[in-house]
Amino acid sequence: MGVPAKPPPEEEKEDWLVTYADAITLLMCFFVMMLTFAEFDIPAFEEAAAAIKDKIGSGDENASPTEKLKIDVEDVVFQMQADRAVQVTKDSKGVVIELASSAFYKPGSAELREAAIPVLEKIAQTISAPRYATYNIQIEGHTDDEPISTEKFPSNWELSTARAATVVRFFADNGFVDPLKLSAAGFADQKPKVPNRAEDGTPIPENRATNRRTAIRINAMSLKEREVWYQHLALKRAKEEAEKQAKAAAEAASGQGQPGQEGAVPQTEGQPPAEAQPAQQ
Repeated sequence: MGVPAKPPPEEEKEDWLVTYADAITLLMCFFVMMLTFAEFDIPAFEEAAAAIKDKIGSGDENASPTEKLKIDVEDVVFQMQADRAVQVTKDSKGVVIELASSAFYKPGSAELREAAIPVLEKIAQTISAPRYATYNIQIEGHTDDEPISTEKFPSNWELSTARAATVVRFFADNGFVDPLKLSAAGFADQKPKVPNRAEDGTPIPENRATNRRTAIRINAMSLKEREVWYQHLALKRAKEEAEKQAKAAAEAASGQGQPGQEGAVPQTEGQPPAEAQPAQQ
């Protein structure tokens, strides 16, 4: 009896690829449409891009701009030996720099301590670097639950807001940060990091000290905010250029007719001054 012949191998059909490609294309179009209607989240995009780069390579060059900003500020805090008074963290929106109120302000006041000014200057110089030009800076003031009632600060609302405004003015008045990117807010004791009191109502001094803080939040601008920022820069540069040209024109006009300055009318050697010449009929 002969050996039966093997049946020929069935040809693999790839018709399913057409359906698969159509489904992928439809999904892509759907997500593109959703992204068009949605608000573009710059920080989330930066984090996603950094994560993808991290899978491909390694090193600090793959860190997102927000992560680089956090590292830069941490270096400043370490160099200034201010790590006990300044805490640098990162949340879903950006970098958070927390300043201990006891180290930066006088008790019950919004006035900065002299020893705190160099630290604030270094922080301001770091966060105002050109690479972080498209970042907003919000200053938040926080207090503990101990009431305050003075002529200047009737409550913790005024005190927390004043402390935030002091940092804003320090950044703006000294030319560190453009005022367009700055904002101030006061939260009094309404957003504590830890409980101010124990369950029996006893105050916890350590927790109260933790809650007395000023937070500097540095977040990447949205696309709309960046558009406004670039328009602001263009107007600012145009104004500076116009002022420069006006100043140059004023200086040139003030030099007309004065001896020894450019623009004065030269006299021929031996010719008497114009006022000494006889008038011609």
